[in-house]
Order: sequence, then structure tokens, then C-alpha cells
Amino acid sequence: MTPNEANRADLGKDPARVSGMFDQVAKGYDRTNTAMTVGNDALWRAATTRAVAPKPGEKILDLGAGTASSSASLARSGAEVVAADFSPGMLAEGQRRHGGMRNLSFVQADATDLPFADGEFDAVTMSYALRNVNDPKKALRELLRVTKPGGRLVINEFSTPPGALFRTAYRFYNSQVLPRVARVAGTNGDAYDYLNESIREWPDQKKLAAWIREAGWTEVQYRNLSFGIVALHRAFKAA
Repeated sequence: MTPNEANRADLGKDPARVSGMFDQVAKGYDRTNTAMTVGNDALWRAATTRAVAPKPGEKILDLGAGTASSSASLARSGAEVVAADFSPGMLAEGQRRHGGMRNLSFVQADATDLPFADGEFDAVTMSYALRNVNDPKKALRELLRVTKPGGRLVINEFSTPPGALFRTAYRFYNSQVLPRVARVAGTNGDAYDYLNESIREWPDQKKLAAWIREAGWTEVQYRNLSFGIVALHRAFKAA
């Protein structure tokens, strides 16, 4: 593959291909997200930050942090935040934008084999990233491992709108409109073809909640945002 050739991941979710795809879209990633979500990405990020409820002195892992927009939002609380991602291109863009925050650090990491100690974090979170991991159940177990007893998990992920009419309209938007928006925004449109496929094949809210419980988390709950386009899952590690 040449440096300028679009890298398109598929549902096999080979880590090298997924990472390479995100490397290529890093510079325009936030701009494209805002365009394709009609600005809802900022509202979803604010909801995630409130759900994590970061406090000064806490240590928080933002896994799949991408360009670290969510990490910066968490770090503004005064908590020590680690922005981790397996895409060096995304991390580089995050450092360019937010590297001046003293309580925000950046680590390249594989979600299924985290380079952190047991019980290192007060809270762990992932936004729109668990879906891109080739073994999401293992990632949920790894997140549990690195969380302190009594610590909390927040997963914000694309999901399944429960209303049939809205769900049909949403799927049409994802398959027909979203890749065109990405291309107009100057990003790798093929990456957003993959995005639509990965959303379509991703389990619904109840199934993801079951996976979180199976991984060992307790008090698992979720709530829908924007009519279920995304769902915010929350859980705790037993004390």
C-alpha cells in the first residue's frame, strides 16, 4: 500500500489496518465527526464527561482516545488523564492540539493488552472505540484489571435506536449520506464506509451490557443519547 492510498479496514478488524486507517484520517477526524453528527458529538462528549464525573487527584484512563478531545474534557476537572490509543497518527494529532495540558499524558496502547498495572485507575472510559477492537470482550476484561476496586467504567458507543422508523432513517443516513459527508469534508470516505458497517454489526444496548457483566463489572446500566444513536453504558468494579 502506498502512503497516499486510502487504507480501508473491514469487519475482520485487523489491528494494523484499523490503526493505519485512523492514522490517515487523524487530521480531519474531529471536523468530519462534527459534520456527520450535525454537532451532536460535542453533546455526547459532555454527557460522557458528566458520567465519568472526574475529580481532582483521580487518575483516569481514556482508552481509544483518538485526538484526545474527550481526554482534554476530562482533564479540565483537574484529574490526571492518560489518553491511550493504538493509532500513532491520532495520538500525534492529540498531542499537537492538547499537549500543553500538564495533567494529560499520551500512551500508545493495545486495548487487549494494556501497558498499565493492576488497579492503576480510578475510572476508565472509551468513546466510539470498543467497536473497533478485534476482541472487545478481552478489552473489557483488561479495563477491569487496570481499574481500582470500587472504580468505574463508562463506555459511550454507537448503538441501535429502539424506534423502528427512526432506526430505518438512521441506517439510510449511515449507508448513503455519511460517506459522502466524509468525502466532502476531505477525509478518507472508505473509512466511513467501514464505520457504517461496524455500527450495523455492533450489538445493541442490552447485548453490550451483558458483555460488560460477563467481563466482571457490576451495577451495569445504560441510557440512550439522541434517540439511541449512541448509548452510554456505566458500571463499577466490585470493592
